[in-house]
Amino acid sequence: MSSECCNENTTRQIPSFDDAAKFHGHVCPGLTIGYIAARTGIEKLEADRDADEELVTIVENDACGVDAIQVLTGCTIGKGNLIYRDHAKQVFTFICRDSKKALRVALKSGFSIDSIDTEVSKLRTKVMSGQATEEQNLEFRERMGKISRVMRETPVEEMFDILFVDAMIPEKAKIFNSLKCSKCGEMMGESRARVQNGDYICIPCSEEYSRGW
Repeated sequence: MSSECCNENTTRQIPSFDDAAKFHGHVCPGLTIGYIAARTGIEKLEADRDADEELVTIVENDACGVDAIQVLTGCTIGKGNLIYRDHAKQVFTFICRDSKKALRVALKSGFSIDSIDTEVSKLRTKVMSGQATEEQNLEFRERMGKISRVMRETPVEEMFDILFVDAMIPEKAKIFNSLKCSKCGEMMGESRARVQNGDYICIPCSEEYSRGW
């Protein structure tokens, strides 16, 4: 198998939205955002689903859409090519190592699911507070499904700002030696070890020292 992520001679098989929903557990607008962003990244980069870190994805949130990112791109925390930045932004950057191309897909500031369904915000408040009836919970799920369908039928350019960018390509994941924590006895990667009184300590066992700054 070729290690290149961009292969114009290959018929691209992009997982379906149903595949992403099955992995995630339910249909919602958040999952849909990630699905559309990932599909756009794959198509614009002319990339295949990742097998061995040919693709890198940088996500700037830990919301539902990240599950769709994993299903479509094959980028995962375990392989080291799904990089999380805690910015609470619906922004995704897709990078192909071989072509050196990077695509940034950012949800437009003017996009809102409330503009698709003006009544859903009232139900959301009740559902999230646990005050919704069984009928209201069912109606909320149905409305979420309808919103998702509308989003998937909307031209991607109306939802996202899409731009090829210059991006620093992260190096591939490293494998570190293991060390034994002198307190709990569990093994840890040496890159995250702490030293306390001359002994190696894991992060949970370490005692942080601070003077307030």
